[in-house]
Amino acid sequence: MADVRDPLAVLRWMVEAGADEAIGDAPVDRYAEAAKPAAPVGRAAVVTGLAERAAAGAPVVPATALPAAVGPRAAVAPAPAGPGTAAPLGATAAVQSARALASAARSVAELKEALEAFDGCALKRTATRLVFADGNPEAKVMLIGEAPGADEDRTGLPFVGVSGQLLDRMIACIGLDRRSAYITNVIFWRPPGNRQPTPAEMAACLPFVERHIELVLPEVLVLVGSASAKTLLARTDGITRLRGRWFSYESAGMSRPVPTMPTYHPAFLLRQPAQKREAWRDWLSIRERLATIN
Repeated sequence: MADVRDPLAVLRWMVEAGADEAIGDAPVDRYAEAAKPAAPVGRAAVVTGLAERAAAGAPVVPATALPAAVGPRAAVAPAPAGPGTAAPLGATAAVQSARALASAARSVAELKEALEAFDGCALKRTATRLVFADGNPEAKVMLIGEAPGADEDRTGLPFVGVSGQLLDRMIACIGLDRRSAYITNVIFWRPPGNRQPTPAEMAACLPFVERHIELVLPEVLVLVGSASAKTLLARTDGITRLRGRWFSYESAGMSRPVPTMPTYHPAFLLRQPAQKREAWRDWLSIRERLATIN
C-alpha cells in the first residue's frame, strides 16, 4: 500500500490498480449522498411514469389504485426499454444472437457492422468504443490478443499502448508490420479497470472471433497471450505449456486448417523480461513457417 501522506504515491498506486481514468471534474462524496433521505415520489410523477409506460405499450395499473404518495421503500416496477434502447440480453440469448449476427457476415466490414449493432456483451455499455482490428485483412499472418486496455479504448485500435509498441518491435524483427499483419483480440471492448473478462463476456464475443478468422483465413495464426490461446484452442493448459508449439486451428466455416502458434503477451514480457528469450524463439519459428509459405 502506498504512503497515504504522499499524494503522488497514492496516485501511482491507483493507476497500477487500474483506476487510470477520471470520470468527473470534481470529487463526489458518496457517503454524504447516501445519508440523504430519499424524497417521496409524488402521485403526479407516478402517473406520468405510467403514461409513458402506456405509450410504450406496457400494461399499467389503474390510476385510482395508486396511493397518494410512494415512499422510498415502495417497489415500483421499472419501465421497459423504449425505442432505440436495447435491453441487456441473458447469457444464452447473447450467444445465440452473436452466432446469428456473426454467421450472417460475408466480409470483415460486415462483421464490424454486426459487432457495432450487437448488444449482448455488457462491456459495450462501459467501454468508450469498439476495438475491432488493425492492419491488413489480406495479410498472411493474423494475431489475436486478449482484451483492449485504456489506450486501445481511446483510439479504437488494438495494441497501441506500451505493450503494443513492444509487439510492433517484435514483429518488425521478423519482417512484419501493421501493413503486412492483421491484429485483433478475443474481446472487443475494454473491461473496466482492465480486469479479466468474465466467461459470459468471452462467450458472447467468441462467435465473432471465430467468424473473423474464417473471413480472413490467414496462412498463420498467432495467439498472443493465455486468454486467446485457451479460448481458441479449447485447452486448459497455461500459456507456458502452450507457447512454442504448433497447433492446427479449424472450424466448419473454413476451407482448410490454419497453423497456429501461441506465444507470450507483450504485457507479460514487460513484467517478466527474462521470458523474452522464449518469446523470440516463438517468433523465429513463425518466421520459418512463413518462409515455407512464401
